[in-house]
Amino acid sequence: MTATKKSQGRGRPRGFDPEQAIATAQALFQEKGYDGVGVADIGKALGITPPSFYNAFGSKAALFDKVLDRYAGSFGRFVPDALDGGGGVAEAIARVLRDAARLYARKDGIAGCLVLDGARSSGDAEAVALTRRKMEESQALIAARIAAEAPDRADRLASIVVTALKGLSAAARDGASPDELRAFADAAAAGFRVALGE
Repeated sequence: MTATKKSQGRGRPRGFDPEQAIATAQALFQEKGYDGVGVADIGKALGITPPSFYNAFGSKAALFDKVLDRYAGSFGRFVPDALDGGGGVAEAIARVLRDAARLYARKDGIAGCLVLDGARSSGDAEAVALTRRKMEESQALIAARIAAEAPDRADRLASIVVTALKGLSAAARDGASPDELRAFADAAAAGFRVALGE
């Protein structure tokens, strides 16, 4: 009996919800960036000890991977949703950029895109690789949509769009207003139309 009580005390607290834990970790990573959040910070926010954290998630990078998957399936859905809307490629890209401007604006202390900025300048190669993979997935989606009208330039044009998204995210994190972000998105959309040849 005594051993059982001791082992329960060292494990995860009763009622530990992994999905809620990932949501909490997401908020921390978005606010402070990957390098700005330690295992102790996450454990404190979740009410668990470091050993329990490692038992639950394996590593900080493994948790970050789960956070990125959650983020891509919720907040990050705006990219495929905008691309799937009606109209031509220029209209679809304009939607992506304008939605990004709206969504990246600071809300509740969080600004920008977790994928684009969460591991920027991080010294953790695994975290950088995880965000790079997500960026490449988004860029491939954008390129596939562009290829419907400009197959020979799809990769180059998609790279331009992703660069614009990076600029929007960085500007949002630096405190740009929603109006400033929208103005940049409109200018980038106009530039894309020119590059597309419309």
